[in-house]
Amino acid sequence: MFKHQFKSYWQQFSNHLMLEDAHSKALLRLLLEAYSEPQRHYHTIQHIVECLAFFHQIKNQLNDPIAVELAIWFHDAIYNPQAIDNEEKSAELMEQHCSQLFENTQLQKVYKWIIATKKHSPAADQDLNYLLDIDLAILGSSKQRFAEYEQQIQQEYSWVEAELYRVKRAEVLNYFFEMKPLYQTEYFRYLLEEQAKYNLTSRLKK
Repeated sequence: MFKHQFKSYWQQFSNHLMLEDAHSKALLRLLLEAYSEPQRHYHTIQHIVECLAFFHQIKNQLNDPIAVELAIWFHDAIYNPQAIDNEEKSAELMEQHCSQLFENTQLQKVYKWIIATKKHSPAADQDLNYLLDIDLAILGSSKQRFAEYEQQIQQEYSWVEAELYRVKRAEVLNYFFEMKPLYQTEYFRYLLEEQAKYNLTSRLKK
Protein backbone atom coordinates (compact mmCIF):
# COMPACT_ATOMS: atom_id res chain seq x y z
CA MET A 1 0.00 0.00 0.00
CA PHE A 2 2.68 2.50 1.00
CA LYS A 3 4.75 1.79 -2.12
CA HIS A 4 1.76 2.60 -4.33
CA GLN A 5 1.21 5.90 -2.48
CA PHE A 6 4.93 6.65 -2.66
CA LYS A 7 4.89 6.22 -6.44
CA SER A 8 1.72 8.29 -6.79
CA TYR A 9 3.17 11.18 -4.77
CA TRP A 10 6.37 10.98 -6.80
CA GLN A 11 4.43 11.14 -10.07
CA GLN A 12 2.70 14.31 -8.89
CA PHE A 13 6.04 15.86 -7.93
CA SER A 14 7.69 14.75 -11.16
CA ASN A 15 4.84 16.12 -13.26
CA HIS A 16 4.97 19.43 -11.43
CA LEU A 17 8.69 19.70 -12.14
CA MET A 18 8.15 18.51 -15.72
CA LEU A 19 10.95 15.97 -15.37
CA GLU A 20 11.95 13.90 -18.35
CA ASP A 21 10.56 10.38 -18.02
CA ALA A 22 13.95 8.67 -17.83
CA HIS A 23 15.21 11.09 -15.18
CA SER A 24 12.01 10.76 -13.16
CA LYS A 25 12.17 6.96 -13.22
CA ALA A 26 15.84 6.95 -12.22
CA LEU A 27 15.19 9.18 -9.21
CA LEU A 28 12.14 7.15 -8.20
CA ARG A 29 14.19 3.95 -8.38
CA LEU A 30 16.95 5.55 -6.29
CA LEU A 31 14.49 6.64 -3.60
CA LEU A 32 12.53 3.38 -3.55
CA GLU A 33 15.72 1.37 -3.12
CA ALA A 34 16.99 3.71 -0.41
CA TYR A 35 13.84 3.63 1.69
CA SER A 36 13.49 -0.16 1.28
CA GLU A 37 16.89 -1.06 2.75
CA PRO A 38 16.82 -3.94 5.27
CA GLN A 39 18.21 -1.96 8.24
CA ARG A 40 15.19 0.32 8.13
CA HIS A 41 12.01 -0.25 10.11
CA TYR A 42 10.76 3.31 10.71
CA HIS A 43 12.79 5.40 8.23
CA THR A 44 11.03 3.72 5.35
CA ILE A 45 8.63 4.33 2.49
CA GLN A 46 5.87 4.53 5.13
CA HIS A 47 7.55 7.49 6.85
CA ILE A 48 7.93 9.41 3.60
CA VAL A 49 4.31 8.75 2.62
CA GLU A 50 3.12 9.94 6.04
CA CYS A 51 5.24 13.10 5.71
CA LEU A 52 3.92 13.80 2.22
CA ALA A 53 0.32 13.37 3.37
CA PHE A 54 0.88 16.20 5.86
CA PHE A 55 2.79 18.23 3.26
CA HIS A 56 -0.19 18.18 0.92
CA GLN A 57 -2.38 19.48 3.74
CA ILE A 58 -0.24 22.59 4.29
CA LYS A 59 1.57 23.22 0.98
CA ASN A 60 -0.57 26.27 0.23
CA GLN A 61 0.82 27.91 3.36
CA LEU A 62 4.44 27.58 2.18
CA ASN A 63 6.61 30.14 0.44
CA ASP A 64 8.59 27.47 -1.42
CA PRO A 65 6.59 24.22 -1.45
CA ILE A 66 8.88 22.64 -4.05
CA ALA A 67 11.89 23.03 -1.74
CA VAL A 68 9.99 21.62 1.24
CA GLU A 69 8.80 18.62 -0.78
CA LEU A 70 12.29 17.98 -2.15
CA ALA A 71 13.63 18.01 1.40
CA ILE A 72 11.00 15.48 2.46
CA TRP A 73 11.89 13.10 -0.37
CA PHE A 74 15.60 13.09 0.49
CA HIS A 75 15.84 13.87 4.21
CA ASP A 76 16.32 10.22 5.25
CA ALA A 77 17.62 8.85 1.95
CA ILE A 78 20.80 7.76 3.69
CA TYR A 79 20.12 5.93 6.93
CA ASN A 80 22.56 3.84 8.93
CA PRO A 81 21.44 3.52 12.58
CA GLN A 82 25.08 3.23 13.64
CA ALA A 83 26.21 6.42 11.88
CA ILE A 84 26.06 10.04 13.05
CA ASP A 85 26.17 11.76 9.65
CA ASN A 86 23.02 10.44 7.96
CA GLU A 87 21.52 13.89 7.43
CA GLU A 88 24.73 15.26 5.91
CA LYS A 89 25.02 12.29 3.56
CA SER A 90 21.33 12.56 2.63
CA ALA A 91 21.82 16.23 1.80
CA GLU A 92 24.85 15.37 -0.31
CA LEU A 93 22.87 12.71 -2.17
CA MET A 94 20.12 15.22 -2.89
CA GLU A 95 22.64 17.74 -4.19
CA GLN A 96 24.36 15.12 -6.32
CA HIS A 97 21.18 13.91 -8.04
CA CYS A 98 19.28 17.20 -8.29
CA SER A 99 22.03 19.59 -9.35
CA GLN A 100 20.60 19.83 -12.88
CA LEU A 101 17.02 20.37 -11.73
CA PHE A 102 17.24 23.39 -9.42
CA GLU A 103 19.15 26.64 -9.10
CA ASN A 104 22.10 26.53 -6.73
CA THR A 105 20.48 28.86 -4.18
CA GLN A 106 17.48 26.54 -3.86
CA LEU A 107 19.71 23.47 -3.67
CA GLN A 108 21.76 25.03 -0.86
CA LYS A 109 18.59 25.90 1.03
CA VAL A 110 17.27 22.35 0.83
CA TYR A 111 20.74 21.04 1.75
CA LYS A 112 20.67 23.08 4.98
CA TRP A 113 17.08 22.10 5.71
CA ILE A 114 17.85 18.39 5.48
CA ILE A 115 20.72 18.82 7.93
CA ALA A 116 18.35 20.77 10.22
CA THR A 117 16.22 17.63 10.63
CA LYS A 118 19.06 16.28 12.78
CA LYS A 119 18.40 18.55 15.78
CA HIS A 120 14.92 19.95 15.12
CA SER A 121 15.79 23.36 16.54
CA PRO A 122 13.19 26.12 16.01
CA ALA A 123 13.99 28.15 12.90
CA ALA A 124 13.49 31.71 11.68
CA ASP A 125 12.32 30.34 8.33
CA GLN A 126 8.68 29.30 8.58
CA ASP A 127 9.00 26.86 5.68
CA LEU A 128 11.71 25.04 7.61
CA ASN A 129 9.51 25.01 10.71
CA TYR A 130 6.79 23.30 8.68
CA LEU A 131 9.32 20.74 7.45
CA LEU A 132 10.51 20.02 10.99
CA ASP A 133 6.94 19.74 12.27
CA ILE A 134 6.08 17.31 9.48
CA ASP A 135 9.10 15.18 10.38
CA LEU A 136 7.96 15.08 14.03
CA ALA A 137 4.27 14.57 13.26
CA ILE A 138 4.66 10.90 14.19
CA LEU A 139 4.92 11.95 17.85
CA GLY A 140 1.33 13.20 17.68
CA SER A 141 -0.08 10.17 15.90
CA SER A 142 -2.72 7.83 17.27
CA LYS A 143 -1.82 5.65 20.26
CA GLN A 144 -1.65 2.63 17.96
CA ARG A 145 0.62 4.29 15.39
CA PHE A 146 2.84 5.74 18.09
CA ALA A 147 3.27 2.28 19.66
CA GLU A 148 4.14 0.89 16.23
CA TYR A 149 6.63 3.74 15.72
CA GLU A 150 8.34 3.00 19.02
CA GLN A 151 8.61 -0.66 18.05
CA GLN A 152 10.05 0.29 14.66
CA ILE A 153 12.69 2.53 16.23
CA GLN A 154 13.64 -0.22 18.67
CA GLN A 155 14.09 -2.63 15.75
CA GLU A 156 16.45 -0.16 14.07
CA TYR A 157 18.53 -0.10 17.25
CA SER A 158 18.35 -3.82 18.01
CA TRP A 159 22.17 -3.85 18.05
CA VAL A 160 22.16 -1.69 21.21
CA GLU A 161 22.10 -3.44 24.61
CA ALA A 162 18.53 -3.34 25.98
CA GLU A 163 19.12 -1.28 29.14
CA LEU A 164 21.32 1.24 27.33
CA TYR A 165 18.67 1.59 24.63
CA ARG A 166 15.98 2.20 27.26
CA VAL A 167 18.02 4.98 28.86
CA LYS A 168 19.05 6.65 25.60
CA ARG A 169 15.57 6.43 24.10
CA ALA A 170 14.08 8.04 27.21
CA GLU A 171 16.58 10.90 26.83
CA VAL A 172 15.47 11.51 23.24
CA LEU A 173 11.77 11.41 24.06
CA ASN A 174 12.24 13.62 27.12
CA TYR A 175 14.05 16.17 24.94
CA PHE A 176 10.98 16.42 22.73
CA PHE A 177 8.61 16.40 25.71
CA GLU A 178 10.40 19.39 27.21
CA MET A 179 10.24 21.43 24.01
CA LYS A 180 7.75 24.24 24.58
CA PRO A 181 6.12 24.19 22.19
CA LEU A 182 7.00 20.91 20.50
CA TYR A 183 5.58 22.08 17.17
CA GLN A 184 6.74 25.39 15.77
CA THR A 185 3.79 26.16 13.49
CA GLU A 186 0.30 27.04 14.65
CA TYR A 187 -1.19 24.41 12.34
CA PHE A 188 0.68 21.49 13.89
CA ARG A 189 0.40 22.81 17.44
CA TYR A 190 -3.37 22.86 17.11
CA LEU A 191 -3.48 19.50 15.35
CA LEU A 192 -0.92 17.39 17.21
CA GLU A 193 0.62 19.03 20.29
CA GLU A 194 -1.82 17.64 22.87
CA GLN A 195 -1.69 14.10 21.49
CA ALA A 196 2.10 14.22 21.19
CA LYS A 197 2.52 15.23 24.84
CA TYR A 198 0.12 12.45 25.85
CA ASN A 199 2.07 9.88 23.82
CA LEU A 200 5.41 11.03 25.20
CA THR A 201 4.16 11.09 28.79
CA SER A 202 2.73 7.59 28.47
CA ARG A 203 5.95 6.24 26.99
CA LEU A 204 8.22 7.93 29.52
CA LYS A 205 6.25 6.46 32.44
CA LYS A 206 7.10 2.91 31.36
